[in-house]
Amino acid sequence: MELEQALPKYFGYTTFRPGQKEVIEAILQEKDVIALLPTGMGKSLCYQLSGYILQKPVLIVSPLLSLMQDQVEELKRFGEKRVVALNSFLTITEKRYALHFLEQYRFIFTSPEMLLQPQVQEKLSQIKLGLIVVDEAHCISQWGFDFRPDYLRIGQWFSQVSRPPVLALSATATEKVVKDISKTLSLNNPFEFMYDVDRPNIHLGRVTFEDKADKAQWILQHIKKTAGPGILYLSSRKRAEQYCEVLIQAGIRTAAYHAGYGAEDRQFIQQQFIDGELDWIVATNAFGMGINKPDIRQIIHETMPANVENYMQEIGRAGRDGQPAIAILLYSEGDEELAKFVVTGDLPTSGHVERYQELLNQRLQPSQMLKNGELSETAFRVLNFWLQQESVEQVKARLNQLALEKYRAVDEMKKINQTKDCIRAQLVGYFGQKLQKKPENCCENCGIHYDEINKVRLEEERKIEMIPWESRLKQLLMGN
Repeated sequence: MELEQALPKYFGYTTFRPGQKEVIEAILQEKDVIALLPTGMGKSLCYQLSGYILQKPVLIVSPLLSLMQDQVEELKRFGEKRVVALNSFLTITEKRYALHFLEQYRFIFTSPEMLLQPQVQEKLSQIKLGLIVVDEAHCISQWGFDFRPDYLRIGQWFSQVSRPPVLALSATATEKVVKDISKTLSLNNPFEFMYDVDRPNIHLGRVTFEDKADKAQWILQHIKKTAGPGILYLSSRKRAEQYCEVLIQAGIRTAAYHAGYGAEDRQFIQQQFIDGELDWIVATNAFGMGINKPDIRQIIHETMPANVENYMQEIGRAGRDGQPAIAILLYSEGDEELAKFVVTGDLPTSGHVERYQELLNQRLQPSQMLKNGELSETAFRVLNFWLQQESVEQVKARLNQLALEKYRAVDEMKKINQTKDCIRAQLVGYFGQKLQKKPENCCENCGIHYDEINKVRLEEERKIEMIPWESRLKQLLMGN
């Protein structure tokens, strides 16, 4: 079947978006593919349409539960019933059922950790898959080496099994990250499609403060007088909670979001935001990946992100409807030191390496370090992975190198933040591309008129009506 016929048949669309057809054609030619397509450009259609044409199950490795659930729900809205998510939301009984009938599903979503479970791998080895997808593939480079080493094990499994083509999807990635993806996943001479990383409808603001305390006042006044929906990014869970409380007291429909909440709570908050029941999310960088909300008008960073990749991913959540949106980066002296502290806070140290080895020499379990509170669960997971791969001295050198790379990434972000030239051109250049055209209200350095982008929030919108439950029930019963 021709792709132009398959597209309207399965999805009702008449034309492909840039990159979709090229990626699908490569998959159908059984090529491995790395596709960099901006969020909102229909990345998921690349594997969904391929799955329908191939008429074989598609395995999608997804990094976050919320992202996985969103993708499952999207497919169900299109009428697809043969879709399943293998994740921690399933009960033991549900998981057994899903595994038993796994070959009958058309789309199988799972996490890197679930994929590596022996019973899951055994079942998958019995199924003739049509395609394997690694969604948000930049996580391999950004998380795999120092946060979720199971991402690195995915490639080991790929190299041990007879597999179909692999599609690695992401919104943004540098040349180094693309190489990490290809090497880690053991891709075979992959076809690469790189879309322009610039989002001209996102206008780049920047505000510098002499005093950190002035930031809080600026944020409160700005959010009170301008329209959302928006995301305010903070560097810690504690600060997210504090800002959320201040905004709620100011009458803003707001919720905090961070990894300290349970999966179901995070899913509920995200859905409230998507449904328009919340105007602002006050979050750590745990929020936003894969969120399907096209009308986000503002992204504010209270402090400097740890690297340019994170910044581009986070501001890219705004304006997916093509309408004007604004990303405002706030800065005060010392923000870069905070960023360096945060990004290396969970890295194991040379002392942890020696302690791990000491316990092994005493024939004790290194997991005692975790039980004793000597390091975090994330740090132990990373330490345990690398000490099973390399020598003590190699691991020490690797950890030092990881810390240096993180420091350099913060310095790159600071350089772009403090440039006197066009901020947009600098960001695009970081990803190895060249800015083709500057939009109106381009950035702080080129000139930006906030009042042309930020709509003033109407007084009526600020009021949160407290309707008695009897009145709400009466409205529901009467169909109002």
